[in-house]
Amino acid sequence: MLYILHENDQWLEPFRETFAEMGLPFTEWHMASFLPDLAAEPPRGIFYVRMSASAHTRGHSGVPELTAGVLCWLERHGRRVINGSAALDLELSKMRQYQALMAYKLPVPLTYAARSPEQLLGLARNMPCPFVTKHNRAGMGLGVERFDSFDAFEIRLDVLAETPPVDGVNLLQVYIDSPDLLLPAVSLLEENSFTHFVLIPRKVLSCVRRTIALCPVNSIHLKQRCCVSRLLRIMWIRLFPAMKNFYVSNRLTSPGSSSSSIVPGASGPYDVNVNTNYNAEAELRAGVNARVRLVQYLKKELARC
Repeated sequence: MLYILHENDQWLEPFRETFAEMGLPFTEWHMASFLPDLAAEPPRGIFYVRMSASAHTRGHSGVPELTAGVLCWLERHGRRVINGSAALDLELSKMRQYQALMAYKLPVPLTYAARSPEQLLGLARNMPCPFVTKHNRAGMGLGVERFDSFDAFEIRLDVLAETPPVDGVNLLQVYIDSPDLLLPAVSLLEENSFTHFVLIPRKVLSCVRRTIALCPVNSIHLKQRCCVSRLLRIMWIRLFPAMKNFYVSNRLTSPGSSSSSIVPGASGPYDVNVNTNYNAEAELRAGVNARVRLVQYLKKELARC
């Protein structure tokens, strides 16, 4: 049996449809309401985790932490967990993401972390401009705002303090300028391949006070074809060996469920999204279906179980 652990019905709906069409039965553990008996042995099967760092924005504070404990229970009993505790740990902390990336010599933008407005102000004084703020535990672009000067940041500091991050940690990060944003969605790691790439022109980004919202990627409509083959040759293929080692080491193993945001011209990744960034239009153009490939992968895993 396949078990899907999640807390967002809306984001799971495209997967429900594909799973039903391909005849893959599954049981949902909606972690905002489901409580497994941790004193008992888990059921036999495959456990596919689709937990989000933005759970608290849907009234599900504490659900990722509860899920982390459940994953340790499953792993202790030797169950096959796809995107398990190591992956969830990265999903919930950009600080830990960056350290994990750098452990594989993958450069990330200069980033500082702080808990209080006073600490942020002190760090911002010496921060190269422009820079951005972001929440350490985010999702959906929470806390992301660009500042072109220290003075501009100081003026808005009180406003930023009104919406503190759920874990209390704010980040300051050097802003990487680029005309476009490249979002590669990883496919089967065993095949050294990707399902598709989404190249998002700057003009289609959703910007409010110079903030960026890219989640879910399926909400982004691509108005023109974008050729990324040259970008792939000069950038992503160069990064792939180290990125693959990073994915495997942190057990980000399901097809289509590990993606990194790369800004063309930048030296490396600046974000890792453990869950699938699906985009139906991009998949259609690429002649692939990430959810179909996911079902194929899960069926293989179930056959081994």
